[in-house]
Amino acid sequence: MAVTVRIPTTLRPLAGGSSTVQIEGTILSEVITNLEAAHAGFADRLLDESGALRKFVNIFVADDDVRYLEGLATPTPAGTTVSIIPAVAGG
Repeated sequence: MAVTVRIPTTLRPLAGGSSTVQIEGTILSEVITNLEAAHAGFADRLLDESGALRKFVNIFVADDDVRYLEGLATPTPAGTTVSIIPAVAGG
């Protein structure tokens, strides 16, 4: 049940420079756990101390923001694309 995880430029060094990686997981939290196991450092960047999604990180499953779905319990069917999008601030 692999999904494709799209890695933003700022986090690519954690994935050996890859822009995408194939990761197993049936829900988003499993994908993040397995992403961390394969490429250490992602959990710290994506999750806060309580294990919730960080405020300034957006994750999309099949083009839908997980904050408007089921959060970390959002299903990730095989073949789905999970996109990590760091929030951009400025004025």
